[in-house]
Amino acid sequence: MPNDSNSKFENGVYISDARKLQIGNYVRINEHVFLQGEISIGNYVMIAPYTAIYTNAHEHRDSTTPMVQQGDTATQKVTIGNNVWLGRNVVVLPGITVGEGAIVGANSVVTKDVAPFTVVGGVPAKLIKNRT
Repeated sequence: MPNDSNSKFENGVYISDARKLQIGNYVRINEHVFLQGEISIGNYVMIAPYTAIYTNAHEHRDSTTPMVQQGDTATQKVTIGNNVWLGRNVVVLPGITVGEGAIVGANSVVTKDVAPFTVVGGVPAKLIKNRT
């Protein structure tokens, strides 16, 4: 949980396992954010409303067995670097690292690591520009 009283959580934030959540200083997590599993969030991070960070998904390999009976995939830690901004309705998939100073545009789905100091957006999220 937050290391510093300067971090702020809005209403309706869902945390699946607070023991596996690391949060830096001066973090802003807006309303209705979903945080699943092992996640590391750096300092000075802004997470906009309705963002979801996933560390696993549903298994679906066996087409003869209902997906709901196949369990979940292995957990893959997500890392959000310092000074990152995740826009509204962003989805971050398991195993992703969002580099320092990156911005992820609203409604994006992050399926690959995001390089430091870049702006990405879209479904799937792609490079829009460099910030440096």
